[in-house]
Amino acid sequence: MERENDLTHFNSDGRAHMVEVSEKEDTFRRAAARGSISMSTPTIELIKEGGVKKGDVLGVAQIAGILGAKQTSNIIPMCHQLMLTGVNLSFEILEDKILIESQVKMYGKTGVEMEALVAVSVAAMTIYDMCKAVDKSMVIGDIRLIYKTGGKSGTYIREGEGIEY
Repeated sequence: MERENDLTHFNSDGRAHMVEVSEKEDTFRRAAARGSISMSTPTIELIKEGGVKKGDVLGVAQIAGILGAKQTSNIIPMCHQLMLTGVNLSFEILEDKILIESQVKMYGKTGVEMEALVAVSVAAMTIYDMCKAVDKSMVIGDIRLIYKTGGKSGTYIREGEGIEY
């Protein structure tokens, strides 16, 4: 028998399983995640000027992040397939890095935190892939959940993130 504080992805035999959610109530779910990719100033300038030979770096990263969110259940073994109702990414270009934020929404039985995290991760990896010819020293980091709402556990807001949801 499971206790409330036990990890839910293990059955009574201690083996991994996908959590049963059919009895859970549908609620509005939303999650947001942030991350960054650090790079040299010349690489930042190339991105801003549209000078990367592979194309519009942030445009492609936007689409890649959305696709990543939609494919989360194919790459994270215990995630449920979800009918996402909205995925958006935003980018802020600084002098030595690009900040990435995702927002994912749906109405359903399980949360969208993993989808938000995957969206940021895939967007950052896409930026790396598109710019690696000119800057192999880029660093992807600080990927974290900043907000989630919906379901039994309610709302979570990471302290110090300055979010308004």
